[in-house]
Amino acid sequence: MNEAEVSLYLNDTQENELSTLLYDHKKDFATYKEPLGAILGNEIEIILNIKRLYSPLLRRPAYPAIPKSREALENHIKELPDLGIIRKVGNNEEVEINKPVVVEWHNEKSSIVGDFKDLNTYTFPDRYSIPKIQISITKIFQGIYISTMDALVTANTQG
Repeated sequence: MNEAEVSLYLNDTQENELSTLLYDHKKDFATYKEPLGAILGNEIEIILNIKRLYSPLLRRPAYPAIPKSREALENHIKELPDLGIIRKVGNNEEVEINKPVVVEWHNEKSSIVGDFKDLNTYTFPDRYSIPKIQISITKIFQGIYISTMDALVTANTQG
């Protein structure tokens, strides 16, 4: 709460109530360890539908890389584990899906991305519906507190 910007229109009692409310529901908010939060009803379930292990689509070799891309790829792979974005997989872990990693160039800068097109043929589509703007506005209409998160959620909708 020290880094949060609180409305100037709140008195000390309201600010303390807000702080207590946010603290009581802290598990519902996304963190770097739990990026989706823990709001009941918004759980995501991913089911892989692989009929035959080691599908030919998923076993194809990586794309050949030009020397410039290969060097950038090696730099990214050295950097990303240090940042905690990816981790090395141990020998005892059963990870059988290996897909190429592609480096994209834009303005002489590279970025690392995964190619999961073939994997998509083995997964079920996401059943999570994107909320409609009108529903979001109705939910926050008579709220005592409206947060930046309400604005972000409302901005990231369709309808």
